[in-house]
Amino acid sequence: MSEASGDGFNMSLRKYLKRVGVTSQQAIEEAVRASGKTSGAVAVKVVLTAPEIGLEHVIDGEIALAEDA
Repeated sequence: MSEASGDGFNMSLRKYLKRVGVTSQQAIEEAVRASGKTSGAVAVKVVLTAPEIGLEHVIDGEIALAEDA
């Protein structure tokens, strides 16, 4: 990949990841509000796929809803 095309790739990738982050946060916040859950934690999982390049990347985690007192 040339430097010029690499720059375009990086810009496009960053733009996509920003969109993923913003929309994912909004979806999680809405789901938590709708659930009525206010304490504890929520297990989360993201599966990123790009079949054209053989990518499947899984990220498991947990989001704390409130700090423990």
